[in-house]
Amino acid sequence: MKDQARARTESMRAERAAQAARQKRNQRMFAIGGGVVILGLLIAIVLAVVNASGGGNGGRDTKADGRVVVPANVVDGVIPVGEEEAPVTVDLYYDYMCPACGAFEASNADDLTSLIEAGTVKVNLRMMNFLDAQSNGTQYSTRAGNALATVANDAPEAVWDLHNALYANQPAEGTEGLSDEEIASIATSVGVPADVADSFTDGTYRGWVAQSNQAAAEAGVNSTPTVKIDGETFEGNWAEPGVLAAAVEAAAE
Repeated sequence: MKDQARARTESMRAERAAQAARQKRNQRMFAIGGGVVILGLLIAIVLAVVNASGGGNGGRDTKADGRVVVPANVVDGVIPVGEEEAPVTVDLYYDYMCPACGAFEASNADDLTSLIEAGTVKVNLRMMNFLDAQSNGTQYSTRAGNALATVANDAPEAVWDLHNALYANQPAEGTEGLSDEEIASIATSVGVPADVADSFTDGTYRGWVAQSNQAAAEAGVNSTPTVKIDGETFEGNWAEPGVLAAAVEAAAE
């Protein structure tokens, strides 16, 4: 009996040792597998950033030394529209593929144009391109942003008109968006010189658009449109015509 008990005890110990060994092996395999998954995700993120910044298009969006090309007339990372001395500043974070941004423009573009012309407001355009993934691989948000940045560099007087025209002709989210030729045609229709519009396909400022998007994300902007009046997030109903304009006028007073 003692021999049988001893044998059972030794068998149980052997089974526990084998189970512990299997558990350690499984833990090692899980750790290795998890590491592979994490590495894969990191690689995917890096590739996404590179593609978003134009790194996959032959380097057209950067200088030969790899630096992002910043458009002329950009101030502190934004494209300003209106008089520098205007009493009120509106910061507008937007994406050209964003449907809500299109609704914002429909409700407020005319009011903002009037306020700009009256010298009441300066609008800081802070473009984003996080909806590139919603244009079936064409990176529409980046291409449209690059077009505006090109105009800011070469024909700054047409920036606001092109910004509004891109929304007036906004493609639906989930489509390929406008072609480069269509963007160029819209640009020339609002006074952008043909040679400037023809240069959109150079992609000179694609990297800068990605940088602008990153800066917005780092500033805590997680949705578009985000509107700030003199640095404070506007919480009013911008969808109702006149509400934003009234807030701007009140700030001016």
